[in-house]
Amino acid sequence: MRECQGCGGDVEAAYRYCPWCAEPLRVKLVEFFRGHVAIDRGKALRVSRYLTTEPPGRHVRFSVWIESGQHARAEAAVSLDDGEAARLGRFLLDTAPRPRQRSLLERLYVSLSR
Repeated sequence: MRECQGCGGDVEAAYRYCPWCAEPLRVKLVEFFRGHVAIDRGKALRVSRYLTTEPPGRHVRFSVWIESGQHARAEAAVSLDDGEAARLGRFLLDTAPRPRQRSLLERLYVSLSR
């Protein structure tokens, strides 16, 4: 357990935000995304969200990692401010494939077969 700097509550180490006051508990959140198996095997995208208010301030950093044997290294990196990161998020959501809608006949069949 550790103490939240925002409210003083006890918080387990696994939490990223205080469950009592929502204060960020880490200066940086990191997530890895594997590359497409057929296109970018052995590569990954590391996305870091910096929560600090000190310069350069809140931002998102993307870095491309490549695996070589037992080691991995960053090949390239770029940072986006919160506005550009939000725009990227909207772009990804807006261009995601939409789930196929069932036809009226399919919905009727499903409801009658219950």
